[in-house]
Amino acid sequence: MTTDHRKLPRRRGDELTAAIFAATLAELADVGYAGLTVERVAERAKTGKASIYRRWPSRRELVLAAVYSISPEPADSVDTGTLRGDLLAVLRHSAEVLSGPVGEAMRGLLSDVLADHDPARQLRELSRSRGRLTMEEIVRRAAERGELDATAIPPRRLEVGQAMLRQQFLFNGTPIPDEVIVEIVDTVLLPLLRN
Repeated sequence: MTTDHRKLPRRRGDELTAAIFAATLAELADVGYAGLTVERVAERAKTGKASIYRRWPSRRELVLAAVYSISPEPADSVDTGTLRGDLLAVLRHSAEVLSGPVGEAMRGLLSDVLADHDPARQLRELSRSRGRLTMEEIVRRAAERGELDATAIPPRRLEVGQAMLRQQFLFNGTPIPDEVIVEIVDTVLLPLLRN
């Protein structure tokens, strides 16, 4: 039996958005991207479908917003005190996130957007900008500690680690073994950023 959301106390703004995102992520965990429906998200969030569609016109946009709502801000990335430690921390965190509902969402979103150029562009921009900003923060801190010269690093190099992790995720699935993360950091990223 479902609860009539119209008889519940009315939520607005951030409180309602948080409930919708939590419901979306829970649905992803339970049924995956392919099985996710806005109707079930609305039921789980105890709101109406119209409340969701007013904010996110499609399932794809809802899932993207929910996934990126739990992504840490670049400035909040772990500061271990070393470039290597920071790189390992950020890639380990990304691998952990990809092993859960977010990974399921990303697989579904990728298959969904391949046929449509605008969503594919949007997904690329979100993924690249968040990853690049995080790497810029890590490199900035490493430069402050004297571990490298940040001005000598071309911007494209800042995308390599996350790109390799996505490659591993897409073609080999999850969980991503820690030895793969260590190898990416030690044999690719550190030499690339220090040269």
